[in-house]
Amino acid sequence: MNRINQKLQENKKLLSIYFTAGFPKINDTVSIIENLEKSGVDFIEIGLPFSDPLADGPTIQVSSTQALDNGMTSEVLFNQLKDIRKMVKIPLIIMGYFNPMMQYGIENFCNKCAEIGIDGLIIPDLPVDVYNDHYKSIFEKYGLINVFLITPQTSDERIQFIDKISEGFIYMVSSASVTGSQNAFGKSQDDYFKRIADLNLKSPQIIGFGISNAETFKQATKYAKGAIIGSAFVKYLDENGTANIHKFVSRIRD
Repeated sequence: MNRINQKLQENKKLLSIYFTAGFPKINDTVSIIENLEKSGVDFIEIGLPFSDPLADGPTIQVSSTQALDNGMTSEVLFNQLKDIRKMVKIPLIIMGYFNPMMQYGIENFCNKCAEIGIDGLIIPDLPVDVYNDHYKSIFEKYGLINVFLITPQTSDERIQFIDKISEGFIYMVSSASVTGSQNAFGKSQDDYFKRIADLNLKSPQIIGFGISNAETFKQATKYAKGAIIGSAFVKYLDENGTANIHKFVSRIRD
């Protein structure tokens, strides 16, 4: 069984952390992953930087630019992660845009992911229909789960289609805006979380965008299986470097 699905079976609320590979420094990737696992994180989303990150807010955009300036590429990331499964057991997901993957070659990219032990991909700009018609067989060949995003504007019909072809969790975007942290969710977001929960989907939902602290983590996981923190953690790395990552994670869990 894929490590993502094994983790989803655990009787707990899951915490996933996103960071940009190659940020703050080019060779920080592996140490960040190791420290996140030691700190009790359930999933790790490794951001593959891209020059035109449409869904990302300013914090992650700046980190992507810095990572690219540092020299991060798909090939560099794969080389950095070649021995990661000797050190880390939790699910690892690469989150990135489709263009760099196409440039690398979709099957070559999936093959490299399988070789090093990546469990899934999140590709915000790959439409679910295109994936289902053209790429699903490749992902399945290499044992990779493709995680799809939904937003408050996604119709129930579309959500049910996504649920039908999903093999892991659904990434539930908390709002229609780009990524970024906030201190609390409002009634409209709470109503949205409840609406999706009431659909009784087969796929667990993990909420991302806007999770930054214990309060927003608690709000998000009231209805969902887990929550994803990205911008707040990237900001923490920018301000503190890779030291004391456990302090950031403990603030969310407490």
